[in-house]
Amino acid sequence: MSNVALAAPIAWSSAPVAAPLAGELDVPGDKSISHRAIMLAALAEGRSQIDGFLEGEDTRATAAIFSRMGVRIDTPSATQRIVHGVGLHGLQPAGTLLDCGNAGTGMRLLAGLLAGQAFDSTLSGDASLRRRPMQRVIEPLAQMGARIDAAEGGCPPLHIHGGSVLHGIDYALPVASAQVKSALLLAGLYAQGETCVREPHPTRDYSERMLAAFGWPIEFAPGCARLRGGHRLRATAVVVPADFSSAAFFIVAATLVPGSRLLLRAVGLNPRRTGLLAVLRLMGADVREHAPRVQGGEPVADLEVRHAPLHGIEVPVDLVPDMIDEFPILFVAAAAARGTTHIRGAAELRVKESDRIALMAQGLARLGVRVDEAPDGATIEGGPIGGGQVDSGTDHRIAMSFAVAGLVARAPLRIEDCANVATSFPGFLELANGGGFALQQHDA
Repeated sequence: MSNVALAAPIAWSSAPVAAPLAGELDVPGDKSISHRAIMLAALAEGRSQIDGFLEGEDTRATAAIFSRMGVRIDTPSATQRIVHGVGLHGLQPAGTLLDCGNAGTGMRLLAGLLAGQAFDSTLSGDASLRRRPMQRVIEPLAQMGARIDAAEGGCPPLHIHGGSVLHGIDYALPVASAQVKSALLLAGLYAQGETCVREPHPTRDYSERMLAAFGWPIEFAPGCARLRGGHRLRATAVVVPADFSSAAFFIVAATLVPGSRLLLRAVGLNPRRTGLLAVLRLMGADVREHAPRVQGGEPVADLEVRHAPLHGIEVPVDLVPDMIDEFPILFVAAAAARGTTHIRGAAELRVKESDRIALMAQGLARLGVRVDEAPDGATIEGGPIGGGQVDSGTDHRIAMSFAVAGLVARAPLRIEDCANVATSFPGFLELANGGGFALQQHDA
């Protein structure tokens, strides 16, 4: 069971706005990079400083796990961490269950990292995370020599046996997944020989870039990454860019609300993460990049977003792996667009924090939007969005997506089960209202 207290149920109301969205916004740091920065800094030799850290429940859970394994982590400010690394073999057994909260990224990456330790560990999380299958990461780790026991259906809690001798493998991922790839690379740090991970489609390369930044020899190109065990990680400074997935809600909001102009500062534009940007531009969005630069090894730019009418398209399948977290907000953009949008190749959405295809289809249908589900996507007919009540299914990205839908709906929306937004985007309500949203929070 999770040790994290269950968040009190809350609901939001999102109302149509009469005025354009305007201003300059700083969205929180990238969640995926924040997880990885804590992990690699903990395993490095020396003192690492992380700036732009996402102060969310998921990333705090990951930091707490390393603290319990003997890593000193200082917090000079909410967005900064000082990590006193213990080296590749310096972690200590926690003695009790390690709670990942709602963080699927944290659990999958930790499964690989902990598979190489000398001690046993047990990973669990909240009720939502304990329903998420982990077999896709357990099976290749077992091929490397790891011993991991799971609950029924390959779900958490995961008991990881220590003392296993790992060996490198050449593994072709059956389904493109940056989390599974990263878990295998982290296990590969402890493995004998070379670990090579091949992907059917390229996924985000955060782990590869950060391993290189911490001094580990690694070769990677779109669709393939390889490394050998037996090296060391060296402490370094990490600057976490603003999270593109968090920026995506404001990109779509400013696109949909007439007269809007928002500037989103220092947004991470990793090419394996920004499929939504390409899709929105195909639909007619006006998003301009200013001051492109490299920050902490990641490409970054300021994004200027202006209102533009959207039209439906057939979403290119080759962009799907680069936008898997942004599909809920794409559904909203498609619902507000002129014409029909066809989405295929997104079966991964069925096993995220929720069944995102089903929840978005059901929610939009309740608002009068026609959505035809497919096993790997949906067909969405754009048109007027009505008011009413929708349920996020405790999924943070669905809650924020419907908050955007409310801006252009014909009547206010009530969105149930919004407490989990704090896992990825603390302060969303305040930042959104500062940019012109009309959001209110209610006790559910």
